[in-house]
Amino acid sequence: MNNEIFEKAQSMIRSRRIRAVQENEERIREINRKIPQIAEINSELFNTGKELVKLIGSNSPDIAKKISCLQKDNLEAQEMSRRILVGNGYPADYLDIHYTCPKCGDTGFSGSEYCECLRRLCGKLYADELNKNAQLRLSSFDTFRLSYYKGGDYDIMSRILDFTKDYAENFSPASMSILMFGGTGLGKTHLSLAIANKVLEKGCSVIYDSAINILRNIEKQHFSREHSSEMIDAVMDTELLILDDLGTEYETPFYTATIYNIINTRLNSGKPTIISTNLDFGGISRRYDERVVSRIVAVYKCLEFHGDDIRLQMRSEQS
Repeated sequence: MNNEIFEKAQSMIRSRRIRAVQENEERIREINRKIPQIAEINSELFNTGKELVKLIGSNSPDIAKKISCLQKDNLEAQEMSRRILVGNGYPADYLDIHYTCPKCGDTGFSGSEYCECLRRLCGKLYADELNKNAQLRLSSFDTFRLSYYKGGDYDIMSRILDFTKDYAENFSPASMSILMFGGTGLGKTHLSLAIANKVLEKGCSVIYDSAINILRNIEKQHFSREHSSEMIDAVMDTELLILDDLGTEYETPFYTATIYNIINTRLNSGKPTIISTNLDFGGISRRYDERVVSRIVAVYKCLEFHGDDIRLQMRSEQS
């Protein structure tokens, strides 16, 4: 795990914990001011807590019985406080500390291991770092021009545009995976970038890059002296992975195995992937292992792009 990213994630989680405690203290002051009866109960709870501390450090022969009685009184007082809160229009847990991650209490650790919230945050920060040069903000659904498509191609691409808009709007980490395929310059990269932008706005983690760049980074780390798995871990963990231009990478056993590993692992864990390629089904079948092809064709939503190269049309307009 990258030290700089790990420290940044820990700092963000510490800030969450401090904020949660501060907000709780503000709610306590508010309730003490508005509902004096709860202020009295809170004072009793505080005194009970002090008594428990004294008992634990004493040598009293009936310590267990006394502790049990105090704990019972404590629970009854808490329950009374909750009933009074509800009676005054507040949620029963209004005076509890509301951590972002209840599992670890915003510490980043669950027992002796890193909490899943810390791992997810590190993955999101790492994904953000990877996407810095991906020009994600250059494409949106609003700038996708259907006027470049004619006749039946227009109808097909209009349906694809509607589908991708709906996909982005309703995206969740359990959304389906998508294969965008067809000739060059038909809008596959544009729409995948537009989806990435919308998903990022939802606060989800996205990794977007060409297949060759992602595979090169994985290979570089895998065969480095440190034998790092940071890149492959991020690719596997991100909530949405977008592999652009699949099929432009070199044909090597390592790349072939890695592509299958990525596709298969993310499908098995229910995480969506969007793949764009200039290859048709025949090209994909000739290029990749049958296991890769079967997983994509059987499970991915396949969108075949139609039309004439938009980039050539745009150059023609400008000349």
